[in-house]
Amino acid sequence: MTEKMTREELLDQASKPEREAIKLHAFYRGKMQTMLKCQIRDMRDMAIYYTPGIAEPCRAIEEDEEKINELTNRGNTIAIVSDGTRVLGLGDIGPKAGYPVMEGKALLFKYLGGVDAVPLCLGTKETDEIIQAVKWIEPSFGGINLEDIAYPKCFSILDRLKEEMDIPVWHDDVQGTATVTLAALINALIIVGKKIGDCKIVFNGAGAANTGCFRLIEAYGMDIGRCTVVDSKGTLHRGRKDIEEIQDRYPDKWRFCQLTNSANIEGNLTEALEGADVLISCSKPGPGTISPEQISGMAKDAICFVAANPIPEIWPWEVKEGGARIVGTGRSDFPNQVNNSLGFPGIFRGVIDVQARAITDEMCIAAAESLAAYARHRGINEDNLIARMDESEAYIQEAVAVGMKAQEQGLARLKVDARELRRRAETMIMNAQAQANALVKVGLIAPASCMESSETDSAVK
Repeated sequence: MTEKMTREELLDQASKPEREAIKLHAFYRGKMQTMLKCQIRDMRDMAIYYTPGIAEPCRAIEEDEEKINELTNRGNTIAIVSDGTRVLGLGDIGPKAGYPVMEGKALLFKYLGGVDAVPLCLGTKETDEIIQAVKWIEPSFGGINLEDIAYPKCFSILDRLKEEMDIPVWHDDVQGTATVTLAALINALIIVGKKIGDCKIVFNGAGAANTGCFRLIEAYGMDIGRCTVVDSKGTLHRGRKDIEEIQDRYPDKWRFCQLTNSANIEGNLTEALEGADVLISCSKPGPGTISPEQISGMAKDAICFVAANPIPEIWPWEVKEGGARIVGTGRSDFPNQVNNSLGFPGIFRGVIDVQARAITDEMCIAAAESLAAYARHRGINEDNLIARMDESEAYIQEAVAVGMKAQEQGLARLKVDARELRRRAETMIMNAQAQANALVKVGLIAPASCMESSETDSAVK
């Protein structure tokens, strides 16, 4: 609870994006469209950009396929692939109902990272069919962003595609969420004066997002024996026979049972949180999934990231009422947005600019450290841990860090120094934003305020 706003005012503010969403989506009929990137001087240019002139770039690519990224926009274009089986907190709503999310993701890719992205919602839920579909489209895209695919098949799809494809394949719910969570955690621990290896960390939720967070934070140096993972049936521990019986389908959960929770805590989230320093929750949307009373059992100066979408497991002011010092959510309308939108635009910008073959944990850690360092440079506090979505410089620095790490790991097709990487990222990101703003200025994109005027006119009529 803040001194400036009542609980009712906070709840009203939190519900405003949902009230506006249908209106604006209907007004614009979606959020993305295809635009030209070349000048048409007159109709004679059609002979250059299409037949007969187009035969020359085709022949050049036939002789050397690497030229496709030089002669076309393929290298700056990625596919956002989903089967609609795990959309936000809505669950298995299908590929058509999930399309607005993928289109929204494309908007963020373009506006924040200068990356062209195409939503591809597939009419299948079968793992092998999804894998085959993605492999079939590889010639058309410079990278693949897997999105909102149900756990645990999302991991088998990701792992196979990373192994079998020669372009970067990434699962944003897994790797993107983990990257930004780590960035926020790095700075939160600095504020409270704790070291990651000394912290008792509780992961509430054992699905794709939290499994990704666990993997990356483990790689960063947490003590997994001091960690506890909680699923819908309680804490994971060595006595969970139900997990042992399905370990082939859920290998990560079985690993958590064996290696985490050295104190062998049995019970639910309440027991797990006793004395915990950090809560990372990617579970059932709230409010009311987590209570202030559960938060009150945590250690002094507790850190809580409650990141369920579209509504966090507990309202942030209730986390503070429970005694936590730092709280973050996945939403942009609350302080400390711990959301993958701060990660994927800059990370893909970096891998595209060096034509990387993959996205590794080391690249994700480099991105997290870059985001954290950017925020520290401009100043952090308990309500301002990491970069915000309107801070383009953070994405530029993130892209440079990822591009340099890709080269260091020998995964880049191009050798590009940090200065040139910065120039490329800055140009692409600033151009994307300038183009969008220019289209509004000249009236080719209607200002959102026109929606209000049209509603008023309709009401009068």
